[in-house]
Amino acid sequence: MAYRGSVRPFTKFNAKQDAELLHKAMKGMGTDEDAILMLLAARSNDQRQQIKAEYKKAYGKDLVSALKSEIGGLFECLIVALMTPPILYDATQLHKAIKGAGTNDEVLIEILASRTGEQIKEIAKVYKKEFGSKLEKDVCDDTSGNYQRLLVILLQGSREEKVDEGKIEKDAKDLYAAGEGKFGTDEETFITIFGNRSAAHLRKVFDVYRKLCGSDIEDSIKGETIGNLENLLLAVVKCARSVPEYFAESLYRSMRRAGTDDDALMRIMVSRSEVDMLDIRACFKKTYGQSLYTSVQEDTSGDYQKALLYLCGGND
Repeated sequence: MAYRGSVRPFTKFNAKQDAELLHKAMKGMGTDEDAILMLLAARSNDQRQQIKAEYKKAYGKDLVSALKSEIGGLFECLIVALMTPPILYDATQLHKAIKGAGTNDEVLIEILASRTGEQIKEIAKVYKKEFGSKLEKDVCDDTSGNYQRLLVILLQGSREEKVDEGKIEKDAKDLYAAGEGKFGTDEETFITIFGNRSAAHLRKVFDVYRKLCGSDIEDSIKGETIGNLENLLLAVVKCARSVPEYFAESLYRSMRRAGTDDDALMRIMVSRSEVDMLDIRACFKKTYGQSLYTSVQEDTSGDYQKALLYLCGGND
């Protein structure tokens, strides 16, 4: 597998030297934001953790706290996000989504629909350790109905790994019978199939489904369900088809609202920078006819913009 992230581990890496450079950038009058940005955006998350450890050893204080006292605004939020280990970052985002005023369902849906089973299990572990409560319980306290049930299935992180040839036809027929083929919708069938089958299996089911009823599964979901359940089912379908396409669309939406949804923009750019940003970038260009780089440039400014452009990994 070729590496598809836009941020790679820095080759001539020296954590101690980087810690010194950051210390210099924050010492004395004024802060050298460019130095902070260039250095941290060009290191992998693992390397940033090593720099953090070296910084504490050399200067007796926490690097993240030091950075926070020197920079502000969106740039600060982005740098703090880059300094957080990926699994902890996801756990923190989920905690914020559930524990804030109201529930940020967009975050719940995005993370639980797009992460692998292994990642979800890790996130749940870190969540418990960090916040002292169970992720599943907190999600259940904040959600209800069939939407809640599908979230709980996804939270188990135990999706099947393989394609079960014997079930493809049956799954497609069951989905048809549960939705288009009856008056009212049997959401349970959708939840069970979408929550448990592998992405590769679901793609085959969607193909058979299309042949069966002449329309895409997405159309049925839109016609048969509403609200959060609809959004979650659609996210599961999109991620089964292509995770990079799903994120390209989410990024496009984050920048095409009245005012930019910086939370979403930052969350996706940070969490995908070492995973599949190169593929997301390619999907973005193909679908919207403009490079992700140019879109970010038009929608952001200052040091925040510079750091995000760095995470793009170049201009298509």
